Amino acid sequence: MNLNQVTVPSLNIPKSIAFYQALGLKLIVKSEHYARFECPDGTSTFSVHLAEKLPAGPGISVYFECADLDLKVEKLLQKGIAFDELPDDKSWLWREASLKDPDGNQLILFFAGENRLNPPWRIQ
Repeated sequence: MNLNQVTVPSLNIPKSIAFYQALGLKLIVKSEHYARFECPDGTSTFSVHLAEKLPAGPGISVYFECADLDLKVEKLLQKGIAFDELPDDKSWLWREASLKDPDGNQLILFFAGENRLNPPWRIQ
């Protein structure tokens, strides 16, 4: 099994398309109620679907790994993308930056390298 597609809700598909294209995702499917993007690395896809209302509560967090995290964040800041947290080294050995999309979905741009699948505390 391989996770290759994540979909989040949106109240405004055109606004979401512009945002995710600014992040660097490539638009591959577009309709009035749905948009799908190809991630720039690997074969995963990401999509937004039109919702009448957004879910309540903290919702989910979507993680996008970036080998060049600090440079990527700097380029996005120059484009006017706002971050809740700039790149920071975490105790779980990942470097992360956090932001929200136009609908408030939590996004984490991160770099974990070998520690993503093989942290020192991995269960054997």
